[in-house]
This record gives sequence, structure tokens and C-alpha cells, in this order.
Amino acid sequence: MTDLIGGRVKKSHPRVEAYGTVDELNSVLGMVRAVMDDRELARKVEKVQRDLFVLGSELATAQGFKPPVKLSAARLKALEREIDQFQNEAPSPRLFVLPGGSFTAALVHFARAVCRRAERCVVALSEEEQVRPIVLQYLNRLSDWLFALALLINMRMGLKETTWQIRRKGKR
Repeated sequence: MTDLIGGRVKKSHPRVEAYGTVDELNSVLGMVRAVMDDRELARKVEKVQRDLFVLGSELATAQGFKPPVKLSAARLKALEREIDQFQNEAPSPRLFVLPGGSFTAALVHFARAVCRRAERCVVALSEEEQVRPIVLQYLNRLSDWLFALALLINMRMGLKETTWQIRRKGKR
């Protein structure tokens, strides 16, 4: 068993899986920030980390109890504005991008994969208990933000993205 804000649940409960995966995402973003040379982008990553603490506190609150803080719609809007800014500077290629490039961008791609898992965990939780829609919206947009950030980092470093292209049968 483990404690939540307002209750106790089994450690195998979907709520624990959800906030634990959000915590894992926050830790990966801490690694990203630790290796970033771009202070402006590092500040943006830190803001996201702070958002994830708020989001995590919502998820760590037992159903029927009020979380100490809630993620605001303003933070979701800010994230969406930053996605647009990133994409204006570093547009997405039309083909699938293989995660990589610089070490920092590769870590951001890893964070994106953890973010997508966190979103799936929150979806699973929402099938059993009420979750505010903004929590899922934020995680969904955050994976897009992370993808755009990885492209921006590589572009600013002068690195070209490696794209995935389907191989025809019999060709390697």
C-alpha cells in the first residue's frame, strides 16, 4: 500500500502508475536540462518540469479529495504557443524522424516516449476514476512539444534529421 493525498491505495493501482510515470518523465527532463547549453530552452524545460509536479500532485490525490494545486489552462495555452514557435523555427519533416541527432535531442526524444507512456497510464486511470481533461490534454500536447523541441535543438546545432523511409520487399 502507498499513501495518496487523502487516502491509500495498492502500489499496483493505476493512479500510482500514472503519477509514477509522470515522475519518471520529470526525471528524464532533468537530465535534458542538465546537458542543455541553450539557457532559454533550459528555462522552458524547467517550466514544464514545474507543470509536471503540479500535474503529478493532481494524480497523487485520491478520488473525492481536492488536490493542493491544479494545472491551469494558461499553462496548456503557453505550451501550445511554444510548439508554434518551435515549429516556425524548425518545421517538421514530412517523413518520420528517427530519434537521435545530438545527445540532447536524443534525450528529448526519450522524454517524448516516456511522456506518451504517461499519457497511456493516465488514460487507463481515467477509465476507472475521474481525471480532469486538462491533465490528458497537457500530456498529449507535451509529447508534441518535446518532438518540436528535439527538432529545434538539432536545427540550432546544424544537424540534419535522419528520416525513416519504408523499404520495399527484397531491398535493404
